[in-house]
Amino acid sequence: VSSTFDEPAYRHVQLAEIVIEKAKRMVEHKKDVVILLDSITRLARAYNAVIPSSGKVLTGGVDSNALQRPKRFFGAARNIENGGSLTIIATALIETGSKMDDVIFEEFKGTGNAEIILDRKLADKRIFPAIDITKSGTRKEELLVDKAILNKIWVLRRILNPMGSVEAME
Repeated sequence: VSSTFDEPAYRHVQLAEIVIEKAKRMVEHKKDVVILLDSITRLARAYNAVIPSSGKVLTGGVDSNALQRPKRFFGAARNIENGGSLTIIATALIETGSKMDDVIFEEFKGTGNAEIILDRKLADKRIFPAIDITKSGTRKEELLVDKAILNKIWVLRRILNPMGSVEAME
């Protein structure tokens, strides 16, 4: 299911609500569900455009209530005991020059389990995946890999950390 950029804001919001409710029902029926969201920033902008004004506007023109429903959407990701799981993989727009986008990003920063930072310099040099590996990572990686591999990851990160993103990927 998708909602393209030329759709009005209310349609993006409507579709997001339908998708998250459908995903929750599927998880209850022991299905594993993945939602790909491009982007949490655009979804938050859409909610900001359609919600009734609360009278309190944050920096960048974001209504104080506008981020509640996108947070609920993103917070629906979970693994249900004796059920399925809901994984949400979302992008966030950064460095757009929009104060609103900065406010939205700051609200969601650190709420995910992993952050993958893409690097324009790598993409321009045709180095793919264009991931800044020194800035990317996952939280609680010790729960995902055994101790021996984890130690190797930490050594590699210490070696790569002083390098620039292009040098580290090459």
